[in-house]
Amino acid sequence: MDKFKEIRPIVLGLIKRDNKILVSKGYDNIKAEEFYRSIGGGIEFLENSKDALKREFKEELGIDINVGQFLGISENIFTYNGKNAHELILFYNVNIKESDYKEIYHIIDDNCETDAMWIDIDKFKNKEL
Repeated sequence: MDKFKEIRPIVLGLIKRDNKILVSKGYDNIKAEEFYRSIGGGIEFLENSKDALKREFKEELGIDINVGQFLGISENIFTYNGKNAHELILFYNVNIKESDYKEIYHIIDDNCETDAMWIDIDKFKNKEL
């Protein structure tokens, strides 16, 4: 699937700890903008969304998760690095073991490197980030 020519089904996990959520930081080189996104990724053909979420967390963070309540679905039409994209996103609550908790996780995904970190929810609500 070419993620810049088709509607892409993805699944993202929301992990809340105190008043913070775990998000990865991205960067759009064309817009020169940082952005943040929950952890997850594409759902493969014939793959259950919960299984896809577990796989993505294992690939990106190296941890096993417990997938909780389904939170909803959202449609996202956007431009990233000058290319149009269209996603349907399934959201789930996610829990991790205390032993897997880190302040920062280093992620290598699709030849890109970034970090996932815990950020106070109010920074997103107040549009600081």
